[in-house]
Amino acid sequence: MSNKTANTSAETIDVRGLEDDTQNIYLAVNVISKRANQLSTKLKEEIKNRLEPYESDGDSLEEIHENREQMEISLMFERQPKPTLKATRELLDDEIYWRLPQAGDLLPGE
Repeated sequence: MSNKTANTSAETIDVRGLEDDTQNIYLAVNVISKRANQLSTKLKEEIKNRLEPYESDGDSLEEIHENREQMEISLMFERQPKPTLKATRELLDDEIYWRLPQAGDLLPGE
């Protein structure tokens, strides 16, 4: 994953720029989709791990303070760029390694 941050809002891009590496817009969208799913899964795990200490069944005064911390963590993740925007930026910046499977790479039944 790149250290650069993607823009947190949608931006206009030249669609032909997506075809530079793949030579096919549909393949580019497929690569972006798969990378966005990877990023999304990683992000969900990170959020789950960060919020896990705050899980409790009882109500108490401490819970009010913990709720504030939970909201801060949630807002921090909401402010990050969406996985699709990050994946698109990675493809445009040639930071994604992808390849087409060869006929011998497919498993039987696929």
